Amino acid sequence: MTDIRFLKGDATSPQAKGNKLIAHVCNDLGKWGKGFVMALSARWPEPERGYRGWHRDRADNDFGLGAVQLVQVEPYIWVANMVAQHGMRGSTRTPPIRYDAVEECLRKVGEKAVELHASVHMPRIGCGLAGGRWELIEPLVVKTLCQNDVPVIVYDF
Repeated sequence: MTDIRFLKGDATSPQAKGNKLIAHVCNDLGKWGKGFVMALSARWPEPERGYRGWHRDRADNDFGLGAVQLVQVEPYIWVANMVAQHGMRGSTRTPPIRYDAVEECLRKVGEKAVELHASVHMPRIGCGLAGGRWELIEPLVVKTLCQNDVPVIVYDF
């Protein structure tokens, strides 16, 4: 089992050698434009383009809660668009994060990380606009990634 490493820095600039997966949470509405995705879009156009196309063509693919789309942005870097937010923060008191979807997405990211011999890099996923709590998400990261010996680095900007 590996431990989570916490670093101050930018998750769009992963600090590791070899293959790297950058994981982040997306909503199920096809909306892209606030939070961590802005940093992704400032660096690479492909994750947003991929997400929007994935959502647009959702009748013919797996887009929905718990789904993951991997978008390669550099020779050794992929972005994992993880659909784990139902709707957006608004008038309801219920945060849009869906912890079961986070777990399912992380399981899929973990499988791909093992296949690619990759480390996983992320901000504190689901804890910004999605309204999640890190004390509930961290155990999911440990269960799905760390317990499978996937190196994980969490960045605090």
